[in-house]
Amino acid sequence: MADLYEILGVDRDASFDEIKKAYRKLARSYHPDINPDPKMAEKFKEITAAYEVLSDPDKRQNYDVGGNGFGGFNSGGFGFSDIMDAFFGGGQQRGPRPRNRPGQDALIRVEVDLMEATFGCERDLNVETAVTCGKCNGTGCANNSKPRTCDICKGRGETQQVARSILGQVMTSRPCASCQGFGSVISDPCGECAGDGRVRARKSIPIKIPAGVETGNRIQLSGQGEVGPGGGAPGDLYVEIVEIPHEFLIREESNLHISISIPMTSAALGTRVLVDTLDGKQEVEIKEGTQSGSVVVLRGFGVTKLRGSGRGDLIVHIQVLTPTKINKEQSELFKKIASLRSEGLDKVKINTNEEQGFFDKVKRAFR
Repeated sequence: MADLYEILGVDRDASFDEIKKAYRKLARSYHPDINPDPKMAEKFKEITAAYEVLSDPDKRQNYDVGGNGFGGFNSGGFGFSDIMDAFFGGGQQRGPRPRNRPGQDALIRVEVDLMEATFGCERDLNVETAVTCGKCNGTGCANNSKPRTCDICKGRGETQQVARSILGQVMTSRPCASCQGFGSVISDPCGECAGDGRVRARKSIPIKIPAGVETGNRIQLSGQGEVGPGGGAPGDLYVEIVEIPHEFLIREESNLHISISIPMTSAALGTRVLVDTLDGKQEVEIKEGTQSGSVVVLRGFGVTKLRGSGRGDLIVHIQVLTPTKINKEQSELFKKIASLRSEGLDKVKINTNEEQGFFDKVKRAFR
């Protein structure tokens, strides 16, 4: 039979870590799941058998002094975790799960109107969430008792099962069914929270909404989320902003748009009109000869800039109203004006691409 050290490719004075490292490397190459060749499967059995001996101090000593070192595959000592270590590098026991675990984050949506989004506001949020149980202070135990060590897993949080296979005794671990992996059992659970350490309750949370927010912005409130099981640290609360559309103002980032209609005579002669803004009514000058589609910009009457300073602008879009019904006297006056201006009734002006592009921008703004 080949020398076991040669099978693993290590020196006779190799340490346990060196032997284990060599086995992992070879197992990755010869395991049947990786290499289905029957010859490779035999090689894998040989490697596994060598590792079983050399990884056990007593068997290795027996082999070094002239014994074969083998107690058979069914003699114990070789666990499934060794194969798993070869592929996934494990080797550490999971241990019991902690009862005290962090809570989850929460998300709520809050509606604000354009005025609140522009100037900011303060709110009190009434939310239903998980809070620490006041009766047991998060321990989950009644009458100041404490969890006791699980009788089944002895506090390890997991149990092991051994099964026979072609490789010998295969050992698997799974969470303890008796304690659900905690390693301890609450014998006297709190009557208020049923041992969870937390209860559902409503609470009021003050929040300051900064000026300039818009739909989709989120505000993080650290530690205002749900309390974790066992009275664990609370998660965070995220407040997502939903802006309610305004009746006549349209928002475009930090700018606002408003559309007004004026009579044809006002557009021709010029005038001054009052326009509603978030700061009250503001006077807007309509210059003589104003055309439909013209704009007037009121600087600093838009929305507060969330990341920056100052406010955007209010852009006033002007639409000129053409009368649809006129009487005979008005018709004669229009004809006289047309004659004075040398404007034939069939006179048409073709707009340039640049002029058309301007109107496209206006339409996009209101879309």
